[in-house]
Amino acid sequence: MSNVLDVIGENFNTSRRIKATSPRVVKDGDLVKLSYVNLKGETDFLDVTSIYPKDPDQVRKTQLTHVAQAMHTKNMDYIEWLILRQIEAGANIIDICVDEICVDEEERHNWMRWIVPIVQKMADVTFAIDSSDPITITAGLEVYDCTKSQPAINSVNLERGREVLIPLAKKYDALLLANASGRDNIPTSKEERVENLSKLMDMMDDEDIPMGNRYLDPLCFPVGAAPEAAMHYLEACKELRDKYPEVHIFGGHSNTSFGMPQRKVLNSAFIISSILYGCDTLMIDPVMNEIEPFREFKLSHNVLVGTDMMGMEYITHFRS
Repeated sequence: MSNVLDVIGENFNTSRRIKATSPRVVKDGDLVKLSYVNLKGETDFLDVTSIYPKDPDQVRKTQLTHVAQAMHTKNMDYIEWLILRQIEAGANIIDICVDEICVDEEERHNWMRWIVPIVQKMADVTFAIDSSDPITITAGLEVYDCTKSQPAINSVNLERGREVLIPLAKKYDALLLANASGRDNIPTSKEERVENLSKLMDMMDDEDIPMGNRYLDPLCFPVGAAPEAAMHYLEACKELRDKYPEVHIFGGHSNTSFGMPQRKVLNSAFIISSILYGCDTLMIDPVMNEIEPFREFKLSHNVLVGTDMMGMEYITHFRS
């Protein structure tokens, strides 16, 4: 188990949307713009005219795919803002997903080939190549500059066709994110989560994937729809931590609060609970959820339970 709390920033995903009625959406003559405060602290804009509804009656029903729009218009300032503000907020791994940018598969592969070198010029952190399509992931890895940073793959599971990602992780020495989805369905209990991830661990053993490159996700689901889901996840974390002391354990922690009020509050409680149950990696919106208090909590917890002997990592962190 790592004494460091890794954070995977989840915000660069072409599925991300913002309501067309948001105060950030402003009209400027014939143009419609999405405002944001850029990295210089100045108000800037992303042109969203082409995806804003022409029919006024549709405005309240519309959500704007702003990440995809930034890519389509090749707005480098907005893309850099999306990437770097996550890093500034504490993320050390940035997830890149282009699945919803278009329908055509080959075009989607080309978009991944385009975006990976772009973001690698912006920062030297690890970028996770994320897709439901293994070929899209392969396309991203083929252009990834491994001399700048170690790549990551998001993600392998037991679904048919995804097993090819394990030898791919070996080939590129990539971090391999693995989730607990079964071959035909999602897990509904702690036992299914642990069983599915244990099978993936065996498959990773066969390919000799380094233990430090393995990240296991028992899967977080919204508690508003499945009240028992949080405890199933937490109990799976504990069992996996006991079974595989050196592996990384993470989850899409912000999933838990979907549909609930004051999501930040619920996210914070769940993140702390996850750390106590053995999780050492978070996949969240680092801008919404301040990261440093969670890192400090983990450092403190490591001292209390004896994994940081004599508190040396704790002392080093705070003296620095």
